[in-house]
Amino acid sequence: MTKKNQHVVPHKDGWAVKPAGAKKPTKVTPTQSEAIDIARNRARRQESELLIHNKKGRIRDRDSYGNDPFPPKG
Repeated sequence: MTKKNQHVVPHKDGWAVKPAGAKKPTKVTPTQSEAIDIARNRARRQESELLIHNKKGRIRDRDSYGNDPFPPKG
């Protein structure tokens, strides 16, 4: 499976889960919460990043499930 960052983006029918570089979403849901759950599971399986966009399309949050370049020290 290819590692592709998963984006949750606004869609005319609600919210979409869209892998980085893809033209079409893999899933469209009525709520952002549903889309986040789906994208988070995909990002965990692929050890990639989850990027959550707001209604205007700007990134509002992100989580890394892969090799974090800045792991916590402790």
